Amino acid sequence: MSGLVRTMAIGNKLEAVKWALIAITAGAAAMYALNFIFGVRMELFGDLTSYFHPSLFIGLVFTPFVAGVIVSLIYGLGGKVLCYFPALIVYLHQYFSTVAGTSAIPDDMRLLPIGYMGFIIIVAIESAAVGGILGEVWVKKTYGRLPRHLVYKDEPDSLKSDK
Repeated sequence: MSGLVRTMAIGNKLEAVKWALIAITAGAAAMYALNFIFGVRMELFGDLTSYFHPSLFIGLVFTPFVAGVIVSLIYGLGGKVLCYFPALIVYLHQYFSTVAGTSAIPDDMRLLPIGYMGFIIIVAIESAAVGGILGEVWVKKTYGRLPRHLVYKDEPDSLKSDK
């Protein structure tokens, strides 16, 4: 009997890993697609006016936030832990593909040093964390440790008939 229980526990863990990978992949794909649609390339620096461009807000706040919500909606409870990975994956992929030369650098742009890119990734990950928490609240319908059905009980039928 313990072998069956152990096999079921391993199967549940593999199922959780499968859904975690699906959620992270979906979040990274959505973030990469949104960055591509809006033309966001956070690893490039042009001049001081590039810091006040709308693509900075889109790349630092909007797309990681959407990716965090997607991860939490797919994975469910615990999605706020996994929502950090899409921003990390997408921005490191974009940075190292530019370093390797597979992404072209326009003439008027320069590649940011890896240290500055680290600051950008940290801010994007924090935005994804806010999206992950919001997505988890959306799934759970409450914030905290206990699900709503355990905290708020329906009235027993005997009390309903007295009213």
